[in-house]
Amino acid sequence: MLPGDGGVLSKRKVTVIFFSWIVCAVDGGMSGNSDVVLIPIGAISQAQPVICRKGEFMRDDIEDKIRKLEEKGVVIIDPRQTYISPEVDIDRIYKGCVLYPGCRLTGERTLVGTSAQIGTEGPAVIHNSIIGAEAEVSSGFLSDSTLLPRAKAGANVHFRGGTLLEEYATTAHCVGLKQSILMYSVTLGSLINFCDVLISGGCSRKEHTEVGSGFIHFNFTPWGKNGDKATPSLVGNVTDGVFLDQKRIFLGGLSGMVGPASVGFGSMTVAGQVIRHPVADSTMHAETGSNIDKSCSFSGVAFSERRFRQIYEKNAEFLAQLYALKEWYLHIRLRRSKLQGDLELSLVLNGAIETIQSCMRERVSRYNSLAAEWSLAPMNESILEKEGAPVDVSVDWRTDLAYDEWIKGVGEEEREGLHRWLLHLKSGFKNDFPLDFSSEI
Repeated sequence: MLPGDGGVLSKRKVTVIFFSWIVCAVDGGMSGNSDVVLIPIGAISQAQPVICRKGEFMRDDIEDKIRKLEEKGVVIIDPRQTYISPEVDIDRIYKGCVLYPGCRLTGERTLVGTSAQIGTEGPAVIHNSIIGAEAEVSSGFLSDSTLLPRAKAGANVHFRGGTLLEEYATTAHCVGLKQSILMYSVTLGSLINFCDVLISGGCSRKEHTEVGSGFIHFNFTPWGKNGDKATPSLVGNVTDGVFLDQKRIFLGGLSGMVGPASVGFGSMTVAGQVIRHPVADSTMHAETGSNIDKSCSFSGVAFSERRFRQIYEKNAEFLAQLYALKEWYLHIRLRRSKLQGDLELSLVLNGAIETIQSCMRERVSRYNSLAAEWSLAPMNESILEKEGAPVDVSVDWRTDLAYDEWIKGVGEEEREGLHRWLLHLKSGFKNDFPLDFSSEI
């Protein structure tokens, strides 16, 4: 019997939805009608366990998970406002992490690392996402994303599939990311939307690549019957950026960038523009718009072979950079974490590899949609299964050091050898699928 129901609900089935308040939807039985009853949180302790419809879990199951998490050292500020979905593996929720009120964890892939904090500034949903040790999610929604240790997602973020933040990468409030990778210490301001972008550059938490507030990456091209998203952009790169010794990049705020684009290390783009052209290394860049007012037909256009070849080259380069990053994680980062005996970090890095692979699949899919629209040869999807060459460099792993300290301290000979290996991976990947542009365009 629930308090105050006069016995009316004591023999009836209810479905409980947990959030900041307790809402009971009373099953109308054969009639199919339902009532909604609000129950004060304070009354829950007096209530008997409720019976749920088939396929749903009782509150007792959620409370049992929360109790087990607290017993292992997870800090749950208010269990009444915390939801742990049945499929979440509590062995992947680590001691010392803090779940603030309004926190919701769902999905089999979800992991919350040691001393991570979820919901420090408001409600947070973590779905099939991996949050590394000491990382922070202020508030918002994360799905199929990965944050490495000490990364930070600001308030009201919206991270969708293919999002990866490396160590100390941060965002301010209201940032949307999808199929995008922020490498070490990259910092985004507020009110930013990035899809299909990889950003690197800089060498420390103070000397890092930064994007000003109000920046958008335009990743959709309207031409053709349906338009396309074969528009990934590189800001910096992987093959040089992983060594944390490149010049930082600054993208001025209140701006946009039309993909596919590229920006070199050490460059600065002026605030208040739309970037439509490549930006070379160590360049200050500004563009002015054109005044256009003429008839338009999305499908009634014809493009040159040169245009399509440029689109292909930019997509192939982006894919090859992702491939190099995947191999770096497999053969360098993951191997080093295993030598350190850090199982938790190894799980997080495996999650990062999954995220990079999902970005690669997305790129092939988007390019092939473009190819089908314009009768071009598609990319061969088998390239996604390509195995990389083993590391042929003698490496001093220095497992006593944090990753960033180690990579910045590798010797010159080691760095040159690892750099050659990455360039070999990148060029080998691109050479394995040259396209024939002789098709009619």
